[in-house]
Amino acid sequence: TLTKRDPYSHKGTFGTGLLIAGSDEMPGCVLLAGLGAMRMGIGKLVIGTTPEAQRFIGNSLPEATYWLDGLRRCAEGEMLEKIKVVAIGPGLDNEELVKKALHHLWKTDIPLIVDAGALLPGTISPRKAPVIITPHPGEFSRLTGVSIPEIQKNRLELASQYAVQNQCIVVLKGMHTVIAFPDGTGFVNGSGNPALAKGGSGDTLTGMLLALAATENDIQSAVANAVFLHGLCADEFVKQHDERTMLASDITDYLGSVLHRVLNG
Repeated sequence: TLTKRDPYSHKGTFGTGLLIAGSDEMPGCVLLAGLGAMRMGIGKLVIGTTPEAQRFIGNSLPEATYWLDGLRRCAEGEMLEKIKVVAIGPGLDNEELVKKALHHLWKTDIPLIVDAGALLPGTISPRKAPVIITPHPGEFSRLTGVSIPEIQKNRLELASQYAVQNQCIVVLKGMHTVIAFPDGTGFVNGSGNPALAKGGSGDTLTGMLLALAATENDIQSAVANAVFLHGLCADEFVKQHDERTMLASDITDYLGSVLHRVLNG
């Protein structure tokens, strides 16, 4: 279902995404998410992060532009113009600022991807524009109050219940990631393996989601395709390497060849 690109398209055709992520202690999170977004084909990427994190990642991701102290500025009510999708969460550790930023973002009509440090209890509620949340079982437990063992026993049911009640798209990560939609439908992903069980894998997925949400017309297909391709890169990796050795950055290294094979047979 990925859209075939018009030969006369330009960077504006594929949207501008805002990634609010990273901190002085966790600059790698924003780099991995940014690489995921750029490799997945977003037209323009603006990264809202700390000056220290920007210095860490600037040479590795020169394709992006930067909104310094983006979390604080968003928490104070600032917002950039012409942003098609916002992703917030990887590497964020200031809950007070995150809550204030989410409060302002919730009042916009911009689709939101909420991950990691932005998955705070009491912050997810129905809104007109799409919301995509990407919890692992521990984060989903904090959101719902349900224990991790209970979640793992009832992944499909609980993810779907939460999606319907809060009118959001839930990507409950793990083996056979559950993608639950607000209308009660969804998918169970069949790609991926334990190579993804390493820090940074989820950050890369957030970037891929940001890109496809910005470039594709159907948000549900965009989410499903991002999750599937993310896992497929890990499946391709283990054909030649032991699963223990994969880094999150390897996902985007494999993405180009995997996507080419999927689209061209």
